[in-house]
Amino acid sequence: MKKNNKNSIWTMVIAIACIAMLLAACSNDDNEVSRMITEDSFQEEPRLFARGYCTLPTVLSEGDVYEVFTEDDIVWFDLNTRELRFHDMEEPLYQKLRLLSGIEFRLGNQTLFSGSTFVGLICSQVFNDLVLCCGKIEDGEVIDNNRYYLYDCYPNTPQFLNDEQVKANREKRAEQWETFTRYLDSKGKLRK
Repeated sequence: MKKNNKNSIWTMVIAIACIAMLLAACSNDDNEVSRMITEDSFQEEPRLFARGYCTLPTVLSEGDVYEVFTEDDIVWFDLNTRELRFHDMEEPLYQKLRLLSGIEFRLGNQTLFSGSTFVGLICSQVFNDLVLCCGKIEDGEVIDNNRYYLYDCYPNTPQFLNDEQVKANREKRAEQWETFTRYLDSKGKLRK
């Protein structure tokens, strides 16, 4: 009788193990099917975001990359003034991005603008490519000190805007600029 009980117990253990393996296999198949549907059928829409990176020695190592803002932080972009208006953020943008930090604009995994620099009105350096500038000077006076502008160069004056290198850089990124503005327009965040 003891031998029959041992055989029954082993049979039950093996049956339970087989049932557990079958349930696990079925569960994995369900996950595989749902993963395939999610990846193939419902691809996520790309999102606009910007990330900063250190170009000068700071607390972060040179080359460290971090998120600066997403499209959700943007209220609108004015095509005429080039102002990029943000919602109030927990940490102001000028604190996230140190002066002369690099900034890269991306749409999903596509880079729109790279090699851009974050500058402020106190910056004495000249940049002949796209900058995100904190503040604006008009007729020699500071206005909009805590607002942000996407300029083709810095300083954003006719003397520099008409520079051959600035013009070449502007032409080089024309397609990405079109993608950037078209995307913001599709989201209702473009002022014309």
